[in-house]
Amino acid sequence: MRLFDTHCHLNDEAYQEDLPTIIARARAAGVEQMLVVGYDLPSSQRALQLAEAEKGIYAAVGIHPHDAATVTDDDLRSLEAMLTHPQAVALGEIGLDYHYDHSPRPRQQEVFRQQLALAQKTGKPVVIHGREAHADLLAALKAEGDTYQGVMHCFSGSNEIAAAYLDLNLYLAVGGPVTFKNARKLPEVVKRLPLDRLLLETDAPYLAPHPWRGKRNEPAFLVAVAEQVGTILGIAPGEIAELTRENGEACFGLGRTL
Repeated sequence: MRLFDTHCHLNDEAYQEDLPTIIARARAAGVEQMLVVGYDLPSSQRALQLAEAEKGIYAAVGIHPHDAATVTDDDLRSLEAMLTHPQAVALGEIGLDYHYDHSPRPRQQEVFRQQLALAQKTGKPVVIHGREAHADLLAALKAEGDTYQGVMHCFSGSNEIAAAYLDLNLYLAVGGPVTFKNARKLPEVVKRLPLDRLLLETDAPYLAPHPWRGKRNEPAFLVAVAEQVGTILGIAPGEIAELTRENGEACFGLGRTL
């Protein structure tokens, strides 16, 4: 299999001691491309550094809704400057998170709109985080009548919510939760997704797939996600890998470089 992990956090402290080993295991497993996603300015800068150093690694830069309360105009200007980097292929992860509410919801919405405006200005696709906030996410995406290239990261909503994002021409990414033994809704959503809108991700170091659930996740485990999606759809895992890799390249405007 030749896979594209469209959302991982190799910039996380969880890999501080063994990052070269993690990358080598991913390569050995067939994960040829990885999008390292920022969640604040330091992690975004680290994503850019990794993308500069490693072939097949790309960066997304952005500020997570958890940190919206502390975002300044200077932060947004710094983020805009990062987006000029040739390896910065997306703006993210951005969005709304009403589960933890680490930042007030009105401020989350404001910072999300500001970052959407940056996406429009720079022409970058967006990587969107949404948790218990789909109504407000959809409202923000539709507010100005703009269209955005990008992906709903770690999608876990209903078929109806999936259809609403698909209507906005977004991709939907699935990860480790699709392998969980108690997963019921997500496999049904996967069955209905257009194949040209499906992406695979790990969200490593989080949400490790079965049989590693509860342990530190890593991009090499994307193989298990591809195999489970293949089982759900009745398609060979290698074919799932190929089509989702091509979808990832299309989503983020990448040429076939590997």
